[in-house]
Amino acid sequence: MTERFPMPMPYGWFCVGFSNELEKNEVKNIHYFERDMVLFRTASGKLGLTSPVCPHLGAHLGHGGTVQGESIRCPFHHWHYDAEGVITEIPYASRIPPKWEGKPCLKTYPVCEKNGVIWAWYHPNETKPEYDVIELPEAHDPSWTHERRYFWEFNSCPQEIAENGVDVAHFQFVHKMEAVPLGKTEYDGHIRRSLVTGTHMIPDETGEVKEVEISVSVVQNGAGQKWTRFTGVGDYLVQVLVTPVAREKVEVRFAYSYPIHEKGSYLDAVMEYSIATTNGQQGLEGDIPIWHNKFHLVNPVLCDGDGPIMKFRKYFSQFYNFEVTDAVKIV
Repeated sequence: MTERFPMPMPYGWFCVGFSNELEKNEVKNIHYFERDMVLFRTASGKLGLTSPVCPHLGAHLGHGGTVQGESIRCPFHHWHYDAEGVITEIPYASRIPPKWEGKPCLKTYPVCEKNGVIWAWYHPNETKPEYDVIELPEAHDPSWTHERRYFWEFNSCPQEIAENGVDVAHFQFVHKMEAVPLGKTEYDGHIRRSLVTGTHMIPDETGEVKEVEISVSVVQNGAGQKWTRFTGVGDYLVQVLVTPVAREKVEVRFAYSYPIHEKGSYLDAVMEYSIATTNGQQGLEGDIPIWHNKFHLVNPVLCDGDGPIMKFRKYFSQFYNFEVTDAVKIV
């Protein structure tokens, strides 16, 4: 916990990269959750996420380590470990040390791959995952494109960014938008769902203004997986991927999926406008200067025009691994 954020890093599944950023037989050093880790992909395509420290004599697996078949090989004495951390080969030994034969001795972390994203499970007590990453059919639809991705890094924490969606008052002043209706919201354990629907007058490709039914559906699956579906003129999905690097630093990735449109067409222009507004001053980039410098107040002074901020905080508090006390009360 820090002066700015009186809560620890939340636990859950978090994005540590995209699937196509890691080739077969590739080894990559990554740093999230205030820890160094080594990510690798075996010859068959299986992911491994480990501590960088070889348990033999402490060499760094991410500096000179290589993938050999289904194992990562230490650069120092060429010990091999599979994705579960089990020794698979010691080239100069007659046998694996009996204590570790068939048992993991290299520290590993849960990792999976869904929706074109590489996910790592973080928990300060290193407990097993409590729920799964949810598969999104649009992210694999061959008639949709999945190439538009955006990246930001700044000083904040996942709760501040997630909480932004229920802070309805700021849309007028930060994003220069009309008041955003809350719509219908459901809380179901670690999942939060919200749906806003309504009609808007929008010009079609001929310039004629027509009434169009619009819906915005938002789902939060734990602290690290969130997505928004937009339907109406141009349908699209954006994965909102917020990952803590440290207690006061996050990476944010937006990954868009939408139907393939002819370049220069009306729907292509609609998508360009939608992405620009979701990313720009009317979207994330309008919030970053606030997030980068703001403090999380445990007991904020709220008014009747604010959204259900405290209710959201109660939901999000389940992703912190600590006892809530009077001194540090986040709900």
